Amino acid sequence: MLSSFDDFPVHQTSHPIAQTASSDINHYDRYFFNGCTKDTRLFFALAMGLYPNRHVADASFSVVVDGGKVDARQISVHASRRAPADRADVNEVGPIRVEVLEPLNALRVVIEAPEHGLRADLTFVRRSAPIEEGHFHQQVGLRVVFDYTRLTQFGGWEGWIEVDGELTDLAPGETLGCRDRSWGVRPVGERGSTGAPVADPQFFWLWAPINFDTFSTHFDVNEYSDGRRWHESGFVAPIAKPDGMPGAEAMRSVDYTIDWRPGTRTAEAFELALTPWEGEPSTIRLEPLFEFHMSGLGYLSPDWGHGVWKGELAVGGERWDLPVDDVLAPNHVHVQSIVRATSSGALGEHQGIGILEQLAIGRHAPTGLEGVFDGFAG
Repeated sequence: MLSSFDDFPVHQTSHPIAQTASSDINHYDRYFFNGCTKDTRLFFALAMGLYPNRHVADASFSVVVDGGKVDARQISVHASRRAPADRADVNEVGPIRVEVLEPLNALRVVIEAPEHGLRADLTFVRRSAPIEEGHFHQQVGLRVVFDYTRLTQFGGWEGWIEVDGELTDLAPGETLGCRDRSWGVRPVGERGSTGAPVADPQFFWLWAPINFDTFSTHFDVNEYSDGRRWHESGFVAPIAKPDGMPGAEAMRSVDYTIDWRPGTRTAEAFELALTPWEGEPSTIRLEPLFEFHMSGLGYLSPDWGHGVWKGELAVGGERWDLPVDDVLAPNHVHVQSIVRATSSGALGEHQGIGILEQLAIGRHAPTGLEGVFDGFAG
């Protein structure tokens, strides 16, 4: 099937752009953004995904207001549609739109869902060069479960956001965050039988993009239940200057220590170490302030899961008070903790802000987790 993008010299296979290189039904292509005001009063995030072989596109936008206070709340709008055949039309799903203003430099997100209490017009402007993480690949038995590429980029936000009729202007330099783009194969859509069981349910993921004053740091790990890693990356990214955008420095190794909050799978304290190929290591201590629940963006959501067919166009909203009552419910174990960060060592002493994303399903012996969704028992 030909589409408008076939008029550009961007083909990576012998087929039209609309036809993916893999026929895997779990092929996907996704945008992700987050941002936090420096006073942490507002935290917001957006996810938009295309699932060509499922013929579905979806998007969500979610905001935490007054995180960490007694009246904190998380508000979300979700949308799902039939995926258009033309890739030129995939960046709008119901009331949520993503525009690439200048590739790898500036992107705009527009939300128009007043009936669900959310409106926004926000522009993400890069603070760093984009970082290409190591390729993600994992098999369960003989079946490939993860096979994708992802970039992460740090930036600042400008524009405005309206929550339940209250308008907040975001001045340049006052709201920082990051974005990622990923594409390939990962579990999405309705769950079907995969045949004989070959492994217990298990997934362990930590991701910590942090913005400091003159640089940003990136950290992530995926580990099996015994602590063996199947993916890791670490970078230090200088802030872009008007006359150029210096590349990020890849680390030789990364490591971490985590203290779980008793009875949960959420960090009470966290410290990571970044060791460069040359020179001394740096340590970054993270202080979790409050949690943003990724189900507000469809992750592990029982109602708005990624790639699920909900009809030609479906739009809905949801909201909940924070903290949630059941932090071990499957739809609430995946969180981004908004954190204050303090660096030391080779990077020097700096204060920063960012997130620590955590998703721990199943046993993880090095940090003392047992069962599938059991809380940390000490």
